[in-house]
Parts: sequence; structure tokens; C-alpha cells
Amino acid sequence: MSVGIKKLVFGRIGILMGGSSTEREVSLKSGKTVCEALKNRGCDVVAIDLVSDKEEEVIEVIRNNRVSVAFLALHGRFGEDGTIQVILEKHKIPFTGSHQEASRLAMDKIASRKKFKENKLLVPKHFNLNKKQNLKLSEIIAYFGDFPLVVKPASHGSSIGVTLAEDDKGFRQAIEIAFGYDENIIVEEFIDGRELTVGILEEKYLPIVEIVHKSKFFDFQAKYNSPDTEYIVPAQLRDGMTKAIQEAGLLAHKALGCYGCSRVDILLDKQNRPIVLEVNTIPGLTSHSLLPRAAAALNVSFAELCLRLVRMAYEKK
Repeated sequence: MSVGIKKLVFGRIGILMGGSSTEREVSLKSGKTVCEALKNRGCDVVAIDLVSDKEEEVIEVIRNNRVSVAFLALHGRFGEDGTIQVILEKHKIPFTGSHQEASRLAMDKIASRKKFKENKLLVPKHFNLNKKQNLKLSEIIAYFGDFPLVVKPASHGSSIGVTLAEDDKGFRQAIEIAFGYDENIIVEEFIDGRELTVGILEEKYLPIVEIVHKSKFFDFQAKYNSPDTEYIVPAQLRDGMTKAIQEAGLLAHKALGCYGCSRVDILLDKQNRPIVLEVNTIPGLTSHSLLPRAAAALNVSFAELCLRLVRMAYEKK
């Protein structure tokens, strides 16, 4: 497809990035990488750092930039929780990724896990807490039996606010940290297993990526700042396990009604059972992020991945 035809077919692609969530910096990296890749493929692209979450201001900046289709690189709240999707749907602007309801479900780990269980998928043993509850931490600890426990905000990504608690004092601190990000949090069992992720593209699963890290727990530091974290694509698994894990990932994607692409985080426990953690509807989109790594294993370049997402935005509309 020539440069001129691409611009005619796709129109102006607005890369929506930034925002005001705790994942702003990650979002800016994704957006800038997408912007550069599409420009290099001859597309008419404009980078838009959204600094407001007010509908009228969002639409004004989109209209002023003459955007034909929105490429969503907005991680975290406003971008992944269905809010921007509602605005774009209301104003009939096509956009990449899932509709608002699937986005809302995926962002809310409490709601998404209900859907996973309804579809016979395994999830970690967990306990949901609200900030207004009269918390009896001793009862919660008794529910699990022992430490360590994982404490996380219910509606955040990028491992922000997630803590591994190994004793009573650490547990109380972890509760405070998580409530600092969200009024609803999750306490879950610590599963000492293999960290895997299944990318979904065009409603098909991609090769599995295994994340190998030297820390006890795959937290924000291990995810973004540790030079020791390794990524194996495709993951080396026993016969039959690969397909079972990929199918679990695709089922999780479909259970929430996701569209176009997603990344499903899964733990493989000591009994070789895939335990579904969450679905990311707008996964990281730098050339080194997990979904692009999985696509590259099938010889799908980063630019081609981005182009496919834009095509699907129009098909969805």
C-alpha cells in the first residue's frame, strides 16, 4: 500500500496518550513509539497528550486535530476503564481496542474475576476489601492460613500499588499502600509459579511469553527497572501445556467481551495449572513490550501490529 493510499484509507490517526493516571509515563512511552512507527509507514499521524478527562475538552482537541480514528495508548484509569471509550462511541469516532463495557470489566479485577470463574477459569484464592469496611485483618489472614499474601488495588495496572506481604506488619502496610490508590483492593494468595502472558491479536492467541525475574515477586521494580528480568518467547513448556495456556488466555479475553487485542497475565502453578490474573485491554506498546514481543515471534513487526489495530478500529465501527 503506497503512502498516499494509506493516508487516504486511514485518514488522520490521533495517538491518544498521557492522561492523568498513575500510568501516565508508561502511556507516553507507548504513544510516542506507536506514533513513530506509523509515521515511518507513511501514515498521517498526530500525537495528542490528553491533559484533561472532561468530555468537552477531549472532543475539542480531537476535532481541532482533525482526527479520523483514535489510537488508544492510554494506560490506566480514563484510558482502560471504559471512560474514553464512552466518549468516543458517543461522538462516533472509531478507536482501537475494546468497547467500553469490556474495558470496564477488565480494569476492575473484582468484576473480571467473577467473569473468569463463570467461564470455569482458575483464579487465585482472594478476598475483596472496601475502604469503608470495618476491617478485621486477623480474620483475613485466617482465611488464607498463612503468609505471604499479595495486596493490590482493584483497578490499577503496571503493578502500581502492589505489595507482597510476608508478615503481619508488612500486611498492614500493604493494605495502607493499596488503599492509597483505590477504595477497593484485593488480597490474594501468593502463587509461587511461572510468570506467563498470552497476547491476543485479531481474536487469535500469540506465542506465550515467559517473564523470568530474580526477585521473589514480579513487582513494579522487576517489571520496569530491573536489568535482570528476562523474556523468553516462545515459553518453553511441556507438551500440551502451551495450547492449554493459550486457550485459557483466549477464553479470558472472550469472557470479558474484548476486541482486537489484549494481553492476558497468567501464573502456572506447581501443579501446572494456568491461573488467570487479569486481562490488559491496552497493553504496553513499545517495541520491547510483551504483546509486540509475542507478535514479533510470528514475524509481525511493531509497525504492522499498529496498522492491524487501526484497521480493526474501522472494522469494529
